[in-house]
Amino acid sequence: MASILIVDDDDSVSSAIQRLLERRGHTTRRAATGAAALAMFSNARPDLLLLDLTLPDTSGVELLTTIRSHDSQATAVFLTAFGSVRSAVDAIRAGGFDFLTKPFDNDELILTINRALEFIRLDRRVAELEAGLEARESFSAIVGSSEAIRSTVQLLAKVARVDATVLLLGESGTGKELAARCIHRHSARAANPFIAINCAALPPTLAESELFGHERGAFTDAREARVGRFEQASSGTLFLDEVGDLAIDLQAKLLRTLQESEVWRIGSRRATRIDVRIIAATNRDLNDLMARGQFRDDLFFRLNLFPITLPPLRERRVDLPLLVEHLLGRLNERLGLDVQSLSTGAMARLARHSWPGNVRELENVLARGMILTDTDQVREEQIQLSDRLTPAETPPEEPRGNLDEMVAHATRRVERTLIQAALNRAGGNRTAAAYELGVSRRTLFTKLKALKLSDAESDEAL
Repeated sequence: MASILIVDDDDSVSSAIQRLLERRGHTTRRAATGAAALAMFSNARPDLLLLDLTLPDTSGVELLTTIRSHDSQATAVFLTAFGSVRSAVDAIRAGGFDFLTKPFDNDELILTINRALEFIRLDRRVAELEAGLEARESFSAIVGSSEAIRSTVQLLAKVARVDATVLLLGESGTGKELAARCIHRHSARAANPFIAINCAALPPTLAESELFGHERGAFTDAREARVGRFEQASSGTLFLDEVGDLAIDLQAKLLRTLQESEVWRIGSRRATRIDVRIIAATNRDLNDLMARGQFRDDLFFRLNLFPITLPPLRERRVDLPLLVEHLLGRLNERLGLDVQSLSTGAMARLARHSWPGNVRELENVLARGMILTDTDQVREEQIQLSDRLTPAETPPEEPRGNLDEMVAHATRRVERTLIQAALNRAGGNRTAAAYELGVSRRTLFTKLKALKLSDAESDEAL
């Protein structure tokens, strides 16, 4: 049901409409003037407005125009005792959905309201889809179609629009710097510098100078002044990668810099104001580091304004085909090769790997395979993987037989891996897993039987 604001100075009319709508389950509020209606709309945005064209302090058209200046999706059905073609045109131009002349039939009013509410529902759905498409296209560098990636991209798109500190969490190789660059590229700071620094790689003796800069003569060999990374990122974005590895003494200086929006170069007698957006990232458990006294609680709370966890590759194996296609194209250009695809066996081997190094490991594995092959296809024996497999991921005995039999066997293994992963992500919900895989629930059930999952095993998976 919907929330509807009735704006009419005729109390008998507005109260009759209110009773009619509330009997049908809608929530209603009434206003007799434009000023009262505007205040009610600001406090609680209704789904639909019923506006009398003539009000004591304004007209319905002027009121809707004012409301739509604050909310462009506000929709109204106009009511009037003096219907005319001219007033109808004015009402529709102002953003009205329809126009009814008093006295109107109750059934006609309900039918018009239902049509208006359906229009609003569809309009909002289209807006949601367009927003999702815009986010997906603008973050096209992040490859994948899984629910995990779609959710991550939506968060990245939302936070890119506001000037907020972001903390990117996730295992090594999940693409934290790529995500940081995407945020910067689609922010208001996009035309200004993006400066990245790996905190884990900072030499202890030079770390403070790298971050904050120094003046000439501040220490031995400081023959000239140096601008630190914070000042280099002025008006732009500073990406602090592996911030969990930053030395504890530097954490205190970093915190002060973030709190005061100023840096003190080593050897300087005055602070330099900065305007920098911070995006931090780490593959370490900051809660564990704080418990062991290796990471400052106050710095964590400063950085943890908008945390986003990037999913590991093993939790989005359904993205493997898209990632492989994308990486093949990128590696062909980098290596000067022309490899077009992977064999079915090669894809099957990728699908059952645990991917401890995530997308970075996948890229390295593909690069080696592409260098080894003498054709335009990477074969299974050219896929060289690490030995870090869990017992459950230990490859089964290789099939024997003709090519068709081996391809069919490999295809079943890939299907089993992808289906099991989708079911795990869906918490055992077959309908959700089928939706993610792009098949019907019946097809999924048929596949489970064809793959010879026992009832006990399938029940556990589901």
